[in-house]
Amino acid sequence: MICGKGKEITVSEDKREDIIQSIQEKQPDDEILYDLAELFKVFGDSTRIKILYAMFENELCVNDIARILNLSQSSVSHQLRILKTSKLVKFRREGKSIFYSLDDEHVRAMISMGMEHVEE
Repeated sequence: MICGKGKEITVSEDKREDIIQSIQEKQPDDEILYDLAELFKVFGDSTRIKILYAMFENELCVNDIARILNLSQSSVSHQLRILKTSKLVKFRREGKSIFYSLDDEHVRAMISMGMEHVEE
């Protein structure tokens, strides 16, 4: 049997079936994988990545983000709505102001790992 880069690997057919069955049993439901794909789509927009990165250390209001990224407040608000829906950012109200921040450490870790990967 040949797998990979043309290397011949001798694994019995029974063993291959065991491997395939094990992987199939561990596969998440399609709905979970769909949700994961949707999450990665959110990360697929450079404006949203810039917003997330701007909030990496500090909570910010829409006006702050707009100034930092040289975007309109309307554009920032639209992107924040998508990020909130995806549970990547959270907000808190202080008087009339709303401050946004990364939702949790998972989001910070995803951004950090992504940066490490692209900087390698």
